[in-house]
Amino acid sequence: MVVVARFIWLVNILVLAYFSALAVFYLVSSLLAFRFLRHYTLRLRSLDVDDLLTSGAAPPVSLLVPAFNEELTCVASVQALLTLNYPEYEVVVVNDGSTDGTIPTLIKAFDLVRTTRLPSADIPTQPVRRIYRSQRHVNLWVVDKENGGKSDALNAALNHCRTPVFCTIDADSILESDALLRAIRPFLEDERVVGVGGIVRVVNGSVVEGGRVREVRLPRPWLPLIQVVEYLRAFLSARVAWSELNASLIVSGAFGVFRRDLVVQSGGYATDTVGEDMELVVRLHRSCRSRGFTPRVVFIPDPVAWTECPETVGGLGRQRDRWQRGLLEALWRHRIMLLNPRYGMVGLLAYPYFLFLEGMGPVIETVGYVAFAATLVAGLWNPPFVASFLALAIVVGIALSAAAVALEELTLRRYPRWGDLLRLFAAAALENLGYRQLNQLWRLKGVVSALRGARGWGAQQRRGFGPRSPVL
Repeated sequence: MVVVARFIWLVNILVLAYFSALAVFYLVSSLLAFRFLRHYTLRLRSLDVDDLLTSGAAPPVSLLVPAFNEELTCVASVQALLTLNYPEYEVVVVNDGSTDGTIPTLIKAFDLVRTTRLPSADIPTQPVRRIYRSQRHVNLWVVDKENGGKSDALNAALNHCRTPVFCTIDADSILESDALLRAIRPFLEDERVVGVGGIVRVVNGSVVEGGRVREVRLPRPWLPLIQVVEYLRAFLSARVAWSELNASLIVSGAFGVFRRDLVVQSGGYATDTVGEDMELVVRLHRSCRSRGFTPRVVFIPDPVAWTECPETVGGLGRQRDRWQRGLLEALWRHRIMLLNPRYGMVGLLAYPYFLFLEGMGPVIETVGYVAFAATLVAGLWNPPFVASFLALAIVVGIALSAAAVALEELTLRRYPRWGDLLRLFAAAALENLGYRQLNQLWRLKGVVSALRGARGWGAQQRRGFGPRSPVL
């Protein structure tokens, strides 16, 4: 019994150390984010992004849109892309062997006709069946290929685009009209920049017309509402901080801009992982530094992509399982970077954080909750221990989520209504009282799936963006 009690207390101490490390990271990241966002928003007031339209400095860009069974959302998403404020760009939609009406819908909506286009790179992909071009929008191309997964679709798009910079966007996402202009600025300001990520916001609940978010609203159901808070914390706190430290390991696949030459030279997107977006960024850090070049991967908060988040428990669980698998697969593939000073802050700080606090976090937290329950049942607890556990596991979590909402309110203010603000703070509290624990179980399943070598994305359901306006 004494041995068991000592073991439980050892587990409790390790779990408290984990929660403490997580709290310290998010506290520091929130402070870094506040400092950056304060200066950044002041700078935005004197910045006229439209100057790029007439300056001739903005490089041509290809927007790569992988699509699989996106019949409900593809038209609205492409409509938005075709009306971006950008001087020279093309849209390359890749239909990855959809089994629904994605291709017929696109053909009808945009008056597509079959054509030819010679590839400009030779990254291996599944066979391309046919290529279409719009008769109404000469910068819209559609590549129809056999199914090979999202990475394979992106590689097919890379093979058929010709611009020095490309942007990836999911077919269930909508870019704001000036998002591309804003995202391209870091490339013009610093030649070391190889990738730029913008913020991804939850579109559920908002009014979408003609491929544009006409009115920003919060979703009514609690499940997507809590995800709004999650996205704010992940982007406005964590990713801002990593960007400031030049140690970003993730650029969201829903909205990322990259130098095409470096991505093609590195072999394109990996097709044997579900975390192709993170794996590419980690590989770019590794390959650039192997050439003696220190790259910069930047996050900036003003380019916005709106995405549809899962509204069902099953859909959200599959998403988080997939995200966790992708994280672990990328880290394992590039494990040589762990604590390796050759890779700077990426190897010494970012990699250990993502491995131990994010990668193994679900295991540690789940064990922690079990050990806490065992401590209470066995009568081994004392008031200081209970207070410390609840403070670190719940109260600090609520405070950090609330801090992310406050960052949003103090800087970007996309939710100006007082009612919306109160609902966001309420969601920040509720997130840590059941939802977070459920999320850890989904992520724990992802750890198990990664260890088993599971593949595939799982079924995805789209509700769509609501009633659509007539096509352009």
